[in-house]
Amino acid sequence: MNNAEQFEESFSEATPTVYYLGIGRAQAYGTLTRPDGRTDYEGTETAPITPGDSVLNEFKNYDDLLAVKKITGSGVSFVIPRRNWTTGTVYDIYRHDYEEYVTGSTSTRVTSTSTATTLFDSTFYVKSSDSNVYKCLDNNGGTASTAEPSGTATSVTTTGDGYKWKYMYTLSSSEQANFLSTDFMGVSTNSTVAAAAVDGALDIVKIKTAGSSYTVSGGATSGTITAVPIRGDGSSGVCSVVLTSGAISAVTVTTAGTGYTSGYIRNADIIAATNAGGAGSGAELDVIIPPKGGHGKNAVEELGGFFVMLNTSLEGTESSNSGDFTAANDFRKITLIKNPNNTAGSAASAATLRATNAVKIAASPSPGTFTADEEINQATTGAVGKVVEWDATNKILYYIQTRHNDAGADTNGNVTAFSAANVITGQTSSATGTPDTTTQTVNNVVFTSGYSAPEIQHDSGELLYVENRTKITRATDQTENIKLIIEF
Repeated sequence: MNNAEQFEESFSEATPTVYYLGIGRAQAYGTLTRPDGRTDYEGTETAPITPGDSVLNEFKNYDDLLAVKKITGSGVSFVIPRRNWTTGTVYDIYRHDYEEYVTGSTSTRVTSTSTATTLFDSTFYVKSSDSNVYKCLDNNGGTASTAEPSGTATSVTTTGDGYKWKYMYTLSSSEQANFLSTDFMGVSTNSTVAAAAVDGALDIVKIKTAGSSYTVSGGATSGTITAVPIRGDGSSGVCSVVLTSGAISAVTVTTAGTGYTSGYIRNADIIAATNAGGAGSGAELDVIIPPKGGHGKNAVEELGGFFVMLNTSLEGTESSNSGDFTAANDFRKITLIKNPNNTAGSAASAATLRATNAVKIAASPSPGTFTADEEINQATTGAVGKVVEWDATNKILYYIQTRHNDAGADTNGNVTAFSAANVITGQTSSATGTPDTTTQTVNNVVFTSGYSAPEIQHDSGELLYVENRTKITRATDQTENIKLIIEF
């Protein structure tokens, strides 16, 4: 949890860490040939490989990078697995002692109704249809939930099906838009609920063993015994127990008390309490201890918010630099880069950065029409590349150079930069273009002697995450919303 908190806080520190979400891989997956004749398998269009955690992988993912977008603090949130309330479902309850050995046992651990062995694997919270999030404190003996919880009261709510729920927070409209996915949902602490929370206040006592032969005053085996003290390291906790045929059938906390991190109900206190008949034995009652600060004090920690979601939307060509996020090609790779540099070698800070090379083609002689993904060559220099986009209006050719044959490496295995006014030829389209070697700015792309380097310095910063995906086709009137979930 601490690592998740530090990561989330890094976006808003006095000197914040800068993170960019990148898209790449315009070309199809397949088997690529190295200059030495060996091959690299990268999967297929429908089943790309999972990237390896290697130094090579960090380097090569810059080769086909297309563009990056800065992730702002408003695009970051703690999230938890999404669990919609559904009628007929048996929900687990919050317990403080999952994974611990059952009292008196050396082999059996406390598990949930669903047999989960940890709190955060159990289904102990739900999102209602009105986007309220509730923690389940009691599931009426493991029966199905049939009454959806509602309302925002700070006190524990009992629904008609016998469940007891604690309201935690409501997903705001922005949280629903930015941090609600099929599998995850945003988590935040409601200030009103947090202010009402009482550290170590008790709400629930569960019956482990009902015992037998208990009586109320007068000797009856059914009735209610009141004012049973709850022992432990807290104070003032009191409960009442209901007897049915001499066994304890229900326990209700009547005074929550404060400061409990451990709680016990002694048999002697049951048989000596108000309205008790002074008989009975064998009952074992589990006092459920709330989280630090009380229920609702810190929803992120209480509900297991050790996931962080980064939400980024790519809108058309994205910026005034229309070449930053091209809509003329697709992408198959998502990356997360920490603290990269810009092309000048300084810390990057711009909202978006182009990651491709660009060359300004002279209007005369009239160039042909280069096609996306085709190989381009510069015979004079031996340079090789792959077309990402041909901007026929502004005569700008955007391209990448990777370390593989016909994509960046020449027949000798060298990756040579395109340069000077040497003709560039498309190997599929047969288009030719002569670089315009003047220094100028066209469509917000700065060209020096006809060429423009990527706005992000390749291999700079730290590559934190890479995901290969099936092809995602872009369009100028289309928005891609990317939600990246990081688990700590």
